[in-house]
Amino acid sequence: MQVGNARYLRPQDLPETLPVFPLTGVLLLPGSQLPLNIFEPRYLAMFDDALAGNRLIGMIQPFFGESREEAGQAHVQALCQVGCIGRITSFAEMEDGRYLTSLTGICRFRLFDELHPTKGYRNFRIAPFATDLNGPDDEAQVDRKALLAAFKAYLDANKLEADWESVERASNATLVNSMAMMSPYGPAEKQALLEAPDLKTRAETLIAITEIVLARSFGDIETILQ
Repeated sequence: MQVGNARYLRPQDLPETLPVFPLTGVLLLPGSQLPLNIFEPRYLAMFDDALAGNRLIGMIQPFFGESREEAGQAHVQALCQVGCIGRITSFAEMEDGRYLTSLTGICRFRLFDELHPTKGYRNFRIAPFATDLNGPDDEAQVDRKALLAAFKAYLDANKLEADWESVERASNATLVNSMAMMSPYGPAEKQALLEAPDLKTRAETLIAITEIVLARSFGDIETILQ
């Protein structure tokens, strides 16, 4: 995986510990870009430290099931167990002190032990998903026709437009991951898309979620998809 001027070919190319940025409903996937507006002091400190170091941040969602706290840690927000490592690939400091940044996804990771907080933000030992570093090897297995049909049905039902020339030029991996990240679905759906074991399954999950949403909102899904 090439991101900016850095290459990540093996798990050993990634750190064993990582600062994490919890955001509900926000999804980062390998090879995709996520713009961020940073203004909280602890996360400004996190990005300062990342820029001075390896430029890596872990994007992850807070736990969205029944309310719970981390075992043995009162008042500590529980997190989902899988997130995505991102490298800071663009950065601008605003006059009001905010940072406008962009992360490019490298690979997913699983949380392990939490370390002592640094400057108010949280750090964890992690295990990267090594298979993500080689890029998807199942692009040809994605049912592009079904994916585009579901996408078009959603746009039509909500009276939205798309740049179809760009859509047609996009690779299957770019198309699936971009649609998953931009989808207006909830935290559970976003986490399911993140944790899909491969690109083909992520595409199938995205199609299924879209069809469920359309059926609940508009009724006859067969008519909508025609």
